[in-house]
Amino acid sequence: MSQTELKAVRDSLSALDIAAVRRDFPILDQKVNGHTLAYLDNAASSQKPVQVIEAVNHYYRHDNANVHRGVHQLSQRATDAYEGARSKVRGFLNAQSDKEIIFVRGATEAINLVAQSFVRPNIEAGDEILISHIEHHANIVPWQMLCEQTGAKLKVIPMTETGELDLSGLDDLLNSRTKILAIGQVSNALGTINPLKEIIAKAKAKSIPVLVDGAQAVPHMKVDVQELDCDFYVFSGHKMFAPTGIGALYGKQALLEAMPPWQGGGDMILSVSFDHTEYNALPYKFEAGTPHIAGAVGLGAAIDYMQDLGIDNIAAHEHALLDIATQRLQQLDGVRIIGTAKQKASVLSFMIEDVHPHDVGTIFDQQGVAIRAGHHCAQPVMQFFGIAATARASFAFYNTEAEIDALVNAIKTTQELFA
Repeated sequence: MSQTELKAVRDSLSALDIAAVRRDFPILDQKVNGHTLAYLDNAASSQKPVQVIEAVNHYYRHDNANVHRGVHQLSQRATDAYEGARSKVRGFLNAQSDKEIIFVRGATEAINLVAQSFVRPNIEAGDEILISHIEHHANIVPWQMLCEQTGAKLKVIPMTETGELDLSGLDDLLNSRTKILAIGQVSNALGTINPLKEIIAKAKAKSIPVLVDGAQAVPHMKVDVQELDCDFYVFSGHKMFAPTGIGALYGKQALLEAMPPWQGGGDMILSVSFDHTEYNALPYKFEAGTPHIAGAVGLGAAIDYMQDLGIDNIAAHEHALLDIATQRLQQLDGVRIIGTAKQKASVLSFMIEDVHPHDVGTIFDQQGVAIRAGHHCAQPVMQFFGIAATARASFAFYNTEAEIDALVNAIKTTQELFA
């Protein structure tokens, strides 16, 4: 990267008032082992702004009650807040209707729901489920379990040395036996952004339904499920500045209408007798039991926060950070970046020569730099590169170039300790 190009990249960092943004995240203003915290583990879980914390606090202080069941004021206010959050998710994804938004614990639960409620009733021995080599375990294991239950086969789109998908054989992998294509939008281990529009178009041309795992995409880019034309889209709130234990499943209304419930209990029914149960309408058919109301409220607040900042501004800032960090690490001897796709988002996985990633993570922590070390719930990716683990720095819009300096200094200190 030339100095002119570097200046242009740095100019993108001014898209946001980072000093003001960081004031919204009180957890960032602390020392770890005597050093200013540099939190670079956002792909695992993001931090929460005061706007989200206060929204959850307000719910518990003023509106705490069960939803959909009470006629008293607290229940009505809780219901309004909960359903208001659903509308915010619908707008955030550009779904057609609130009925297409199902609240779940996260992307993992959503994938399991689709596997068991949508695919299982329509699959048999010899049929196929197609995923990719760079999936998170959450988009591998539920499909393996379904294959064990039904005798179906799991097929995999291969990857290349750059961490991109090899789509040369996709037309053959998508065939009359394929019951669903389940694919991530962004790799949590490598940062690769998959060319979803191209992939989905090929699947739809053969009438193959598509589920997109958007857990690593929604914090970083605009998502339009109608433009993608996916049948299902899943994400987790805790990666996009919302509380843990809340997420959403988007599904096309016609598909959700035809699917049986996955779990049974309260609120997902219209009437129950010992002879027969009549299920509730969408979206409640898939929301058995008391939901994570406060989590939904927090998710709605997180969406408001991101939209106030501007998704394009967020993306520009994070891309600039990734470009700068990539260049800085490429200049270091003994450092290997794992995953060099042309299109990436906010993830920088790397190896330091002759140092185990777990040692890297421990030494970094002593310097106040929080990264993730491990296989990142993507062991097939690690196996492809012939490694057990990587060190992973992952960025959010509240990160700064000074924190990249801290990352680079931590690498140099680690190398000196192992020299």
